[in-house]
Amino acid sequence: MAADARNPRIASYEADPAEVGRVLLLYSGGLDTSVMLHWIQDRYEAEVVTLTVDLGQPDEDWDVVVGKARDLGALDAIVVDAREEFANEYVLPAIKANALYGGGYPLFTALGRPLIGKLAVEHARKTGCDTIAHGCTGKGNDQVRIEGTIAALDPDLKVIAPVREWRMGREEEVAYAREHGIPVKGGSEAPPYSIDDNLWGRSSEGGTIEDLDQPAPDDVFDLVTRPEEAPDEPELVRVGFEAGRPVSIDGERLELVELLHRATELGRRHGVGIVDQIEDRIVGLKIRDVYEVPAAAIVMPAHHDLERLVSTLHQNEFKRSLESRWAYLCYAGLWWDPLRGDIDAYMESANQRVTGEVTVKLYKGSATPVARSSPYALYDRALAGFGESGGDFSQAASPGFIELFTLQSRMAYRLGTRKPPIG
Repeated sequence: MAADARNPRIASYEADPAEVGRVLLLYSGGLDTSVMLHWIQDRYEAEVVTLTVDLGQPDEDWDVVVGKARDLGALDAIVVDAREEFANEYVLPAIKANALYGGGYPLFTALGRPLIGKLAVEHARKTGCDTIAHGCTGKGNDQVRIEGTIAALDPDLKVIAPVREWRMGREEEVAYAREHGIPVKGGSEAPPYSIDDNLWGRSSEGGTIEDLDQPAPDDVFDLVTRPEEAPDEPELVRVGFEAGRPVSIDGERLELVELLHRATELGRRHGVGIVDQIEDRIVGLKIRDVYEVPAAAIVMPAHHDLERLVSTLHQNEFKRSLESRWAYLCYAGLWWDPLRGDIDAYMESANQRVTGEVTVKLYKGSATPVARSSPYALYDRALAGFGESGGDFSQAASPGFIELFTLQSRMAYRLGTRKPPIG
């Protein structure tokens, strides 16, 4: 097939239509990727292998997804259960880094994309594909995360992004599906929001969410109970950590995937984890996202609270600057940049003594650490308490400390209050 003059290649990894032979399509089973499956076969005259990645999306029937792909002509339909890898290799480093982009977003979609891209590269190689296709739009961050991963891990693989190319809206997609016998889940009515979810959270955007001067409507919330409807009695939950890794809830040891599921259930019941945020996308747009992140809303404040207890003032202050850089690298699709690995090495070291338990109070949308304990706590009640004096803390030494500690500030103030000479 000759190259389309309307869509000239700009990046080195973009596919030349004449050289596309077999395509690995990242496939969800929804309208977009189902239309893509047919469209790629038709437009590129190429074989298609589908890859579906399980990151803990709720209420998915993977057998149905596989069957649909094969019915639409897929040469093979692959489903990979990546929940354990996602939790341990992607979510856990984010927990250790207290990673929040823009102060509130715990990066659950951003964390999943480099893993999906990595698995796409692996399975493209295994199945003899020369090209990888995805369903990201030209306005989002995910195109950067996935294409950046593919280009980093295997520069020989090419990429096509049909949504950027075909210029079809929802109505055109539905018409295309009807014309070619592609099942349309839920009929032709457009879904009210764009949804993404995995075991670390759920996001909603688009539709009425784009009305910035209005609160998000109730029908946005599918994972977390509205705080107004949460139980009237608070619940205390103990989260245990070992070297920064969450290992238990209320004393019961759990593998990380199960622990995150348990935290999600606790948080969603109490309306915990709703984040309504204006966000700066990498492509330059400001957007509004509504996140439901009950597990993150419990685990991350608990981790941060314990970390503050066992680390020095200087460790805590320094780590904060690295946390924001780690979150940016992840959000921006730079997961494979060496700097992220460098920062991870520090995070591992900084978490060596983050061991203990934190009790979190859940109540009508809030998750508040209220008690904590650790064998490495830099806290001595005898020193900190007001009821005792002496010992390792000499109150008599305080005047000398104050004089030296405030010396430069006092000198600067005196100089600043003097009137400058005239003339």
